[in-house]
Amino acid sequence: MNILGVRIDNFSKKEILEKIEFFLNEEKFHQIATVNPEFILRAQKDLEFKNILNKADLNVTDGVGIWYAFLRYGGRLKNRIAGVDLMEMIFERANEKKLSLFLAIHKNGLSSFNEIKKVLNEKYPNIEVFGGDIDSRRNKKIIPNVDQALVFCNFGFPVQEKFINLLKNKQNSNLQLSGCRGKIRLAMGVGGSFDFVTGKIARAPHWMQKIGLEWLWRFAQKPRYRFKRIINAVVVFPIKIIFSKQQND
Repeated sequence: MNILGVRIDNFSKKEILEKIEFFLNEEKFHQIATVNPEFILRAQKDLEFKNILNKADLNVTDGVGIWYAFLRYGGRLKNRIAGVDLMEMIFERANEKKLSLFLAIHKNGLSSFNEIKKVLNEKYPNIEVFGGDIDSRRNKKIIPNVDQALVFCNFGFPVQEKFINLLKNKQNSNLQLSGCRGKIRLAMGVGGSFDFVTGKIARAPHWMQKIGLEWLWRFAQKPRYRFKRIINAVVVFPIKIIFSKQQND
């Protein structure tokens, strides 16, 4: 289904896992995006971002607002999954396959590359972790080709999606990220997901996650930082959906 011009892939959890398995087995670049209402609103004024999302290999719903949008258009969303949960699902499969991983970590983020690497090495011992803390403002200067690796970036949207798209466009370049072998098979922007992994930020109780109130938990933790984002997600987005018409795929 298309929501305000952005493609949403309506797959069950089983179907998503099958897609991931296929991506990890195919030596071809696959970009995954975890789309929430803020992504869709940003795409209304950022054509480059919208095009990247619509050309992604998999757009997974991350945000209860999209579930309501499906209802508004007479549809039913099969599955909603948080970015951090999807990321861990991918890591579990990558650990079984002993794939290498490159982390493009926001230089001024809450969790450093070394902190994230330490946690991942303990939890997923078969994954070789490479990467570093990167200044996202200089991303065009450090775009390389990655060999036989997964790439995860936490620059925040839409910068992380544009960074990954640049990697995709330069897949056949002669540059390389240190230590990785082969071609990129899967790349994904994860926002603040690594902060949950390192324990810098606590996730909402499971019952709040299940009914789509994780946004309220995060707002309570950082009200000033998240106020505008919450307004966009729970006020602006629903209003646009209510007064919009369904768009065909």
